[in-house]
Amino acid sequence: MSRRDFGRLLGVAGLGIAAPALAGTRSARAATRTWRVSGSAGTGLGGFDTAMKTLMQARNIPCGSLAVMREGRLILARGYTWSDDATLSVQPTSLFRLASLSKAITATAVMRLVQDGALSLATPVTELIDMTPPTGTTADSRLDQVTVRRLLQHLGGWDRDITPDPTYQDRKIATTLGVPLPIGKDDMVKYGAGLKLDHAPGSTYAYSNYGYLLLGQIVEKVSGLPYATYVQQKVLSPLGISRVRPGRSLQGDQAPGEVPYYSQYTGPSVFDAAGTTVPTPYGSFNVENRTAMGGWLSSAVDHVKFTQIFDLTTSVLTKSSVDAMFAKPETGLNSGGSYYGFGWFVRDVTGGQNTWHDGSLEGTTTIVTRRYDGITWAVLFDQRDDPSGLPYDYTTISAPLHNVANATTTWPTIDLFSQYY
Repeated sequence: MSRRDFGRLLGVAGLGIAAPALAGTRSARAATRTWRVSGSAGTGLGGFDTAMKTLMQARNIPCGSLAVMREGRLILARGYTWSDDATLSVQPTSLFRLASLSKAITATAVMRLVQDGALSLATPVTELIDMTPPTGTTADSRLDQVTVRRLLQHLGGWDRDITPDPTYQDRKIATTLGVPLPIGKDDMVKYGAGLKLDHAPGSTYAYSNYGYLLLGQIVEKVSGLPYATYVQQKVLSPLGISRVRPGRSLQGDQAPGEVPYYSQYTGPSVFDAAGTTVPTPYGSFNVENRTAMGGWLSSAVDHVKFTQIFDLTTSVLTKSSVDAMFAKPETGLNSGGSYYGFGWFVRDVTGGQNTWHDGSLEGTTTIVTRRYDGITWAVLFDQRDDPSGLPYDYTTISAPLHNVANATTTWPTIDLFSQYY
């Protein structure tokens, strides 16, 4: 599903879609798998475990995690393992690649700089970082109309449905710039600066990883710190979050507690000129270059903890800053009645707002949902494809969880956060 279609998601009427059925057959290997659950949950929340089991077993997903928070209290923290590998045991604190859930982290860092008076949302990107195009190319004359605000709202003018996403063009960038693989973030920035904009800035929503790459570079330039250091100091540390960190690309470089990633596909490595064939989650894209747009590692518990920033219960952002992040863009509502704020999809509903995001990389499917009724969850999987052909899109993954939440009339009052912080 294209992110252009996400406007249809998370309306009040959309909270009751039925969960997918189990796949009719499983491979012989899958038949030897065992189902293991770790962590804790409040009384009456077994439906969430059942929903996750159904989703994972239908697709033979080895590793999953779910954290559910209600009114600021962690009421479920689970790790799920569906594997024939007895050494694999997912915990509530296991780390997964967040993919595009990382964009809310970057947006929060940018907004903290704005809040502290170090940055203006109206400043053009060309005044903040070097946007000199490659030799032989010319920058689009409208590039100075691409402001920080427009980058945050995917209104910069780059459209991956028209011009291939420059953050996945490693080999072409290396050839164009005459640099060796692996390329760096500065190489991506330079290559993108020579692309013609597909839309006038501010005129058209078009999801842009490149825009969030630029935002990460802006955080570095304005703060004077490495991007990840600034995030850890100003966004994560005030919440007591210490496990979250940038991910790495290659097998053998995993962080302690990080899950393995699975895909049925292979692809050429972006780390060597020969294009060595590798499992797609391990080297067919450069995770280190993607931190600001999709390369953070987190547990589900840590990610719902992070969302407390937007519940106005932390010292990270003020109400006016959060309001700015969830404000309507200059393009207004999309055709489905929602819009993209700063790192979040947003829909106004009776009683408040629903905000959400999905993430997708080879070997990774993630979603985060903040419901208007005070219920928040994060779901992390270590797979996004399998021979069943079943979907991994936001609606399919989130629907059974909404069904459980909608059917729950009595919620536990426990708070499991003290077990993890």
